[in-house]
Amino acid sequence: MKVTPLRMPEVVLIEPRIFSDARGYFLETHHAERYRQAGIDAVFVQDNVASSRGGVIRGLHYQHPNEQGKLIIVLDGEIFDVAVDIRRGSPTFGAWVGTALAAHQQIYIPPGFAHGYCVTSESALVAYKCTTKYVPADECTVFFRDPDLGIAWPVAEPLVSDKDRSAPRLRDIDPARLPVF
Repeated sequence: MKVTPLRMPEVVLIEPRIFSDARGYFLETHHAERYRQAGIDAVFVQDNVASSRGGVIRGLHYQHPNEQGKLIIVLDGEIFDVAVDIRRGSPTFGAWVGTALAAHQQIYIPPGFAHGYCVTSESALVAYKCTTKYVPADECTVFFRDPDLGIAWPVAEPLVSDKDRSAPRLRDIDPARLPVF
């Protein structure tokens, strides 16, 4: 497995080894000891899968106070994945990092970051592991087109949920609803 820190080194791109032959392929999507050796010492408690058509943006989502780290893998298709540092007091507060992910690539986003992605292929199947369970009362969203963030989404007319479309800008979120660095 190849692990590459991105512009914010807490967020890492993971490229698992893929074993292919005439029958198809095999890959390991998580192995606690190998990921720990790569610096991802997270315990995952919930798995989720999302199927989306092209042009969909999901996010920017986070939980507070029960912050979630996420290990995202693209099972099929391609996405542009984004992490935004929303930790109060962080030297990179409000900064974002984005990367294209193709099938079988992973990204780890630690607690304290808002997460979102855009489907850049005809459709995509995305799975992710979470470090804490989903708590509806803790769910928060940052506006995906927040001009202060300036995220360069690769789609002009995205399909988004009403919740994501009406989310507040980061600067308008009560600081008590943001994690601390």
